[in-house]
Amino acid sequence: MKPAGVVRKVDQLGRIVLPKSLRKRYQMNEGDPVEILVQGDHIILERYRPRCVFCGSMEEVTDFKEKQICSGCLREMNMLLKQA
Repeated sequence: MKPAGVVRKVDQLGRIVLPKSLRKRYQMNEGDPVEILVQGDHIILERYRPRCVFCGSMEEVTDFKEKQICSGCLREMNMLLKQA
């Protein structure tokens, strides 16, 4: 990780403001979902990208009954259904 050279204070509600330059660089727009990750003693913010509930892949993910499934797992499920 490399420091961005920006220091912000946390407000009374626990919020921080991401500088416009960072939001622009990482294509984060108002209303976009942001995922909060913890790694050791680091807090990591990243744009949310849906992951497959089965394998964790972020490639070719589609919604199915409010769950996210990748095309690979979907094909595998279809093959299992055809065998049954």
